[in-house]
Amino acid sequence: MGHGQRRGFGRPGGWQQADLPDAADAADWFAGRLPEEWFVGAPTLEIDRDEIVVVGELRLTPPGEQPGEGEPIPAATKEGAIARFREGTRSARMRIAEEAQHRYRRNVAWGITVDGERILFTHLAVPVMTRLRQPERKVLDTLVDAGVARSRSDALAWTVRLAGEHAESWLEELRAAMKTVDDLRAEGPKDL
Repeated sequence: MGHGQRRGFGRPGGWQQADLPDAADAADWFAGRLPEEWFVGAPTLEIDRDEIVVVGELRLTPPGEQPGEGEPIPAATKEGAIARFREGTRSARMRIAEEAQHRYRRNVAWGITVDGERILFTHLAVPVMTRLRQPERKVLDTLVDAGVARSRSDALAWTVRLAGEHAESWLEELRAAMKTVDDLRAEGPKDL
């Protein structure tokens, strides 16, 4: 780049996704691969460049049996069911994760929902390098000084989560637009 020229924002050439296999069929692949008795209904998948997180609703009653209407589920029952699922499915989950990792070149993490509570098993915490100017560092330091976060790293993660919660509809529109661009790019000439 010459003097005075700056790189633009965004995904130049779409390199981030060009290096990875397309994971658009991952939900279908997992639906066909996972044992039906593991979850109530189909699990949800969250996919990014680094990881696929598979989260399913944990079955607390035997298949075909309905829980009592309006009866609260005791905390000990939930804890036991979580421990049973986690230990009882560990080797199968590891095998399935290995297959998916080979297919999609992303780590696979697992989680469950129980009575509306989401619990993730081992999942990635990926370091992200960034350069912040003083005004941005002051925001992070304020969060640390106020006890909201233990460190600048925690404060940055907190602000990203907060921004994601408040900007989800905008982010969904942006993701849809990026997918449209990627689809058009894939339909275009291959030898550019």
